[in-house]
Amino acid sequence: MDIRETDLPGVGRKYRILTRSGDRLVVVIHDDGRRELYHFEYEDPEDSISMITLDDDEARSIAAIVGGMTYKPRMLESIEIALSDLIIEWFKLESRSPCVGVSIGDLEIRRRTGATVLAIVDRDHAKHITPGPDFVLTADSMLIAAGERENLKALKSILTGGEA
Repeated sequence: MDIRETDLPGVGRKYRILTRSGDRLVVVIHDDGRRELYHFEYEDPEDSISMITLDDDEARSIAAIVGGMTYKPRMLESIEIALSDLIIEWFKLESRSPCVGVSIGDLEIRRRTGATVLAIVDRDHAKHITPGPDFVLTADSMLIAAGERENLKALKSILTGGEA
């Protein structure tokens, strides 16, 4: 997910959000407490599909709902118990990422991070389940990995060029 913030002098702050699934959302928080949410068309990111305005109380209530503070799906409860500290995370491989064009083995992901690459999903939605060390990472793919928080933090560092 990519989030960009922009100050809007005299208005408030704008957040542009590009989700992992490709959805585009803009949230404008006004200085008077109002929130405006805009959802944009995939094909035409300049054309808003929908817009909603919320007051401060409404925004906080929806944040609690979306954030899972009011209800946690039963399936997630059982997964958290079963997996304990294991986390599964999705990483978008940006075209400018230094890992693009490099194999999983050359990056020594498992040795350097302790994380396990579960799958890679290409831009065209081709799925590569448990790719081996010879698998070469490509731009705009989604890498799905499992590990504990520190393992995934180290993996993210490698994938973005921060090294681990």
